[in-house]
Amino acid sequence: MNVVSTREELAVARKELPGRVAVVMTMGALHDGHVELVRQARTQADSVVVTIFVNPLQFGANEDLSTYPRTLDQDLALLDGLADVVFTPTPEVVYPTEALVRVSAGALGTVFEGASRPGHFDGVLTVVLKLMHLTTPDVALFGQKDAQQLAAIRRMVSDLDVPVKVVAVPTVREPDGLAMSSRNRYLTDEQRSTALLLSKALRTRDVAAGRALFDSSSADLDYLERVDSSTFEVTPEGDLLIIAAKVGTTRLLDNLPLKDNS
Repeated sequence: MNVVSTREELAVARKELPGRVAVVMTMGALHDGHVELVRQARTQADSVVVTIFVNPLQFGANEDLSTYPRTLDQDLALLDGLADVVFTPTPEVVYPTEALVRVSAGALGTVFEGASRPGHFDGVLTVVLKLMHLTTPDVALFGQKDAQQLAAIRRMVSDLDVPVKVVAVPTVREPDGLAMSSRNRYLTDEQRSTALLLSKALRTRDVAAGRALFDSSSADLDYLERVDSSTFEVTPEGDLLIIAAKVGTTRLLDNLPLKDNS
């Protein structure tokens, strides 16, 4: 496994990769959900590149950029034998000058997570496009758990004619149903039990019934809606249930595809 941290090192390593190339973009603090993404990448391509970069553009002023978990040594140990190249740049490498020009998520970036985190998806799309340019993959894999992010990336790739195939990988869950997330480590034991309400609400497959589960809970439900998985418009015929709630100080997301929307 070749670990590189500069643009020049990445360019050399990329030229040496044989065949079809897949990329998995992460912010580190890897867990089994990320490992599954990398394993699936191996089935899609001959070579696999993983990026580890905590992207400052997607964090708001009051969000957890400074405290976001950074566990590079453990991450590299997890990836050993799975990835061919791991790109671990600093912000100065990814943004050598101020990013005055950014990708806009448009209307998709103003609802749900975009409403709660203004500018978040613009930051995500900007770094995803930059990393696609730097790694020049044939295919990029993203987790279904971040469904709105996935929809925004797919739309960007389509609208901007980016020659990369986007593949969604189903959400990986703990045995009790909790969706795996780097932010789960912020939860106390009691909060983790409360967090199971998200997946429980989705399993009702009903918006009203799912919302009712939060009526006497300490969790703060932000939204539970049935939406179109491409546009995120609320509709009774939507093919995706989405949910977000704050448990303690930790904001958690989850979703449930209602049809095959791969």
